[in-house]
Amino acid sequence: MSNTPHEILDELPDHAKTIHDLKQANAHFSRLLDDYHELNRQVHRAETDVEPTDDLHMAEMRKKRLALKDAIFQMILAEENAKI
Repeated sequence: MSNTPHEILDELPDHAKTIHDLKQANAHFSRLLDDYHELNRQVHRAETDVEPTDDLHMAEMRKKRLALKDAIFQMILAEENAKI
């Protein structure tokens, strides 16, 4: 079990400018980032036993975090491809 926080800018460092631009211009993208950030904190607190949880709940949180990251990444790619 990893207890390393998965901050979005650490996960997608090559897309920092696009992330910043989208966060400023797109309310939906900004909300997805906020949701990801909050869920990521919850997962990290559970992984470090600050707020322990059962395995099923941990798995559900991780799946949801991955789904949010996928949605964020798809929006980033769409934005970057639109600029080409």
